[in-house]
Amino acid sequence: MLEILYQDDSLMAVNKPAGLAVHRSKMVGNADTFLIDVLREQVGGTLYLAHRLDRATSGVLLIARSSEIAASMGEQFMSREVHKQYLTVVRGWPEPAEGVVDYPLPGSRESGPRRDARTRYRRLAAVEVPIALGRYPQQRYALVLTEPQTGRFRQIRKHMAHIHHPVVGDCQHGRSDHNRLYKQYFSCHRMLLHAWRLNFRHPVDGRPMALEAPLDPAFDAILQRFDWPLPAAETISVMPTG
Repeated sequence: MLEILYQDDSLMAVNKPAGLAVHRSKMVGNADTFLIDVLREQVGGTLYLAHRLDRATSGVLLIARSSEIAASMGEQFMSREVHKQYLTVVRGWPEPAEGVVDYPLPGSRESGPRRDARTRYRRLAAVEVPIALGRYPQQRYALVLTEPQTGRFRQIRKHMAHIHHPVVGDCQHGRSDHNRLYKQYFSCHRMLLHAWRLNFRHPVDGRPMALEAPLDPAFDAILQRFDWPLPAAETISVMPTG
């Protein structure tokens, strides 16, 4: 059963589990279970994806009850009216602690044309663990809030890797040695990227919507281990865009 965060006659939001592909595509390879099919069986009726999340990413996912609502939400995403906040654990301690990654990215094909892409980030907490890896006797990790200002393919993952602070558990853009460390020492087998909060206007009546997806046990266990508290909503307002 998928966790339903919100639903009405026109719109739904679910907490997508990590590792579950959203829909059939060439990008998901040998997947045989898809979120959109599971949700159709769970709630019935016609469903349309309002946006997408990577298979390895968890968190808030919007689903429309009609193609018209899906198109309306698509316009909000395209015009950058939707405010997205992701939680992620990265290797190292990003410096400065708050900043913007402004680096053009291609689409799903690396050889394709690059388009402007910007991600704001804020380091929320940091830790140094006494585990030797390579030439370092201790390893540094950070809990980071990221806010993509654009919607490019794997944007957060690519941007954090670009500034040499890859997402832990990212098999495509991360560090395999650190991914193995998390599996071996912390029993963490997922990519630590979570679509935490989503703010938008309801497509029918325009009222402001603020949705939040709880962390799954695997992600939450990392925060508990490192004694990293989640910030309260009032301390994480919209980051300035200027």
